[in-house]
Amino acid sequence: MSACEPGAAPRRACILIASTRAATGIYQDASAPVITDWLNEHGFEVASSVVVPDGPAVGSTLRGMLLGAPAMIITSGGTGLSHDDVTPEETRVLLEREIPGIMEAIRAAGAAKTPMAALSRGHAGTVGKTFVINLPGSPGGVMDALGVLDPIITHLCDQLEGGHGH
Repeated sequence: MSACEPGAAPRRACILIASTRAATGIYQDASAPVITDWLNEHGFEVASSVVVPDGPAVGSTLRGMLLGAPAMIITSGGTGLSHDDVTPEETRVLLEREIPGIMEAIRAAGAAKTPMAALSRGHAGTVGKTFVINLPGSPGGVMDALGVLDPIITHLCDQLEGGHGH
């Protein structure tokens, strides 16, 4: 039974925002609320939403989130080219299987609006039955990426849970 079906228990998801400025209170993160709304619209329960500074805290937080075996972990931020933008590196070492087509589609959707989308270095893949994806840090980039996930997220989660429908 899919989380979107009536009576189904919601799938759990975690949100990780990688932003030194948001973690230190310099500015308010605007991406987590966008992600939370999208998850709720798709039948997910947000198990945790955390803001951490860019760098190694991303990897340690991801590892902790994976212990709870959520259906999905969405990260936002840390995918650019600044010296401490290491979300992709911290994520890649944890992934068992990469899904490069998702990131290609996200970059293509973003490039239709801004050439800067080509600079995003995020990854998408799986760890066990958990789907992990790195989204850009900007709310606009997040919305573009979630638009790409809209038509595929239920099928993706169904497959990770053992469904074989095509």
